[in-house]
This record gives sequence, structure tokens and C-alpha cells, in this order.
Amino acid sequence: MSRIVVLRLGHRIIRDQRLTTHILLTARAYGADEGLVAGDRDDELLNGVRRVVENWGGEFKVNYVDDWKRILRDWKKMNGKIIHLTMYGINLPDIIDEVRSLWRSGKDLLIVVGGKKVPGEVYSIADYNIAVTNQPHSEVAALATFLDWLQEGEELKREFRGGKLKIIPQKRGKKVMRVG
Repeated sequence: MSRIVVLRLGHRIIRDQRLTTHILLTARAYGADEGLVAGDRDDELLNGVRRVVENWGGEFKVNYVDDWKRILRDWKKMNGKIIHLTMYGINLPDIIDEVRSLWRSGKDLLIVVGGKKVPGEVYSIADYNIAVTNQPHSEVAALATFLDWLQEGEELKREFRGGKLKIIPQKRGKKVMRVG
């Protein structure tokens, strides 16, 4: 399988901190390799996500990018595929088999998650504009659903190595074990 990178566009400090954090944590938990944040530089947010990785494990990386257009151009040059999650796109069930086949054959995927109004050029440069329903809802829900359909639930079996904490699943109650 190939790399999965999530690009969050249009991050705004204060207004979007919680939502962008949830996008990045969802990307990590659902199998992405890296999260990129464009918009306002927010080191507090990035460091918070890095602390989650340090405590809970895995190799997820998170970085700020100041030129998201360059990221998209470079991704195309490297022969990766750009997936833009938008309610205006082709419905997920109608296109997921094609995208999954590309990913399994070695194509890296850059998944673009918008913030405030997404510039029209994103729709043009994306290889796929994909909708998780053609209705307004959460970017986090769209990302989680897309990643789950892409990996057919396998991401839910993923083991996060190298962390300091691990949840021991319980029928009732909570149990967290220190492992590192």
C-alpha cells in the first residue's frame, strides 16, 4: 500500500483549532501517515498532535505548510493522486473502487480537507472531487468515512507502537496501561 497524507486547508487560529485538531487525530487514528496544515501557522496545535503521537504511539507526522499550491503541484509531479473531499463531488460509493485500486497499486494519496471557502483551483487540480453525501456535514465525518471505505475497515485493526499509553478494551469502565 502507499502513503496517505491529509492536507487541511484554511486553518484559522482560535476559530478552527478544535476542528483542525480533530481532523488530524482522525487522520492518525484512521491510518494516514501524515497531516499537513495550511493557513495560519499554529505551533500549539501541531505540538499538541505530536504529544498525542508520543503518548499513544504510531509514526504519524504533522507539519505546517505555507504554500499549499506548491504541495498540490509537487504531488502531481510525483505522480500521486489528489483527493478533494467536498459535498459537490462524485458520491463515494460510485468512485471508491477506482481510488482504492490506485492506492493498492502504489499511488500515494493526498486527501484535501477544506476549511473556509475552498478556492476553485482545488476542484480543478484534484484528480477526484469526492462527496460523502451531497449534504453539508462535518469535515471530520467525511475524512473518517473516506478513510474507512478506502481501507475497508482494516485501519481499525492497526497497532500503534512506541507509545507510552495503551487502552485495554473493557466491556464496562476504563483501563489505560502505561507501556513505555
